[in-house]
Amino acid sequence: MNKYITALFALMISFTSIAHGNKDHANKDKQAIIDIITSVKYGWENGDGTPFRKNFLDFKGARYIEGGGQNKGLDSLVTHHVEPEKGAMEYMTLDFSDIEVHFEGKNKEFAWAIADTRFKGKVKESGRELDKSGYQTFLFRKIDDEWKVVHSHSSGRDKK
Repeated sequence: MNKYITALFALMISFTSIAHGNKDHANKDKQAIIDIITSVKYGWENGDGTPFRKNFLDFKGARYIEGGGQNKGLDSLVTHHVEPEKGAMEYMTLDFSDIEVHFEGKNKEFAWAIADTRFKGKVKESGRELDKSGYQTFLFRKIDDEWKVVHSHSSGRDKK
């Protein structure tokens, strides 16, 4: 009887460890994705393409949609959108809030995230102040145990 109880107890501990391990792994993946989104915020606000080049997958056919336009490829996004925007603005802030992360696929190798966005800035040349709110969607793929953005889409309108 003691052997039976010991075996049952060991089995319960192993199932608990596996379940807890999966939860820890999911939390680690979710945090990794949130960290990428945080680095993207930094990149936009500072006109720094480094977080994009590190966290976005550059591949033929990549398209990143921002503000109603699209950038074909990572280099286009960084050199025609991220870097010059900072230079054209007196100040700019970007906030992501209410970030939801969802995992898909048999091995949870695909994820998508959606966030509320708020952008504020002032155009140097005209003095025009911008205050926009909207949404950002990111699609991620896990490659070599690292999450990479494979597509993003942002839309916003004047804050009312």
